[in-house]
Amino acid sequence: MALWRRPYWLVWPLGLAPLGWILYAGTTGALGADPAKELVSLLGWWGLVWLMLCLSVRPLVRVSGWSTLLPLRRHAGLLAFTWLSLHFLAWSGLLLGWDLGGIAGEIAERPYILVGFSAWLLLLPLALTSTRRARRRMGRRWQALHRLIYPAAILGVVHDLWIQKSGFAEPLVFALVLAGLFLWRWKNRPRPQSA
Repeated sequence: MALWRRPYWLVWPLGLAPLGWILYAGTTGALGADPAKELVSLLGWWGLVWLMLCLSVRPLVRVSGWSTLLPLRRHAGLLAFTWLSLHFLAWSGLLLGWDLGGIAGEIAERPYILVGFSAWLLLLPLALTSTRRARRRMGRRWQALHRLIYPAAILGVVHDLWIQKSGFAEPLVFALVLAGLFLWRWKNRPRPQSA
């Protein structure tokens, strides 16, 4: 019964469901002339989608009053990290053949890759400290650390904008969503108590 009252366990099967379609499309030739590149792109797209969903949970809770949705932030954030890790692994393996020198060279020489890699690095400590135990152990430092999601999201959107060759409509939607979320956060920031 409790599972249906708080069905957070559904987030992971739903969140990873597109991966099945992507892998199927990749094996049947439905990803176009350059399937490896398209796969890398789709994995990154889903990572950004889940990052935006993670940042949308608090405004949704504030507007709806459904505080039971708050735990979804953690799951959405971990799903974003999972998709973006798959994006990084697919780029490293499928496009660069796990050549560590080539991977390091690409990160160092191509600013848009450095920006994307930096976004992933900012999310890494958040994923590693996402447990209740870590939250208790870190105290207030946990909240400060988890604010890294904001620069990570900015860098992710910049990376997405930078790599576009066929049009900017999609990354502009991500940029507008992120700008709207930041505007909401700024308007709803805690006000200092007047004396």
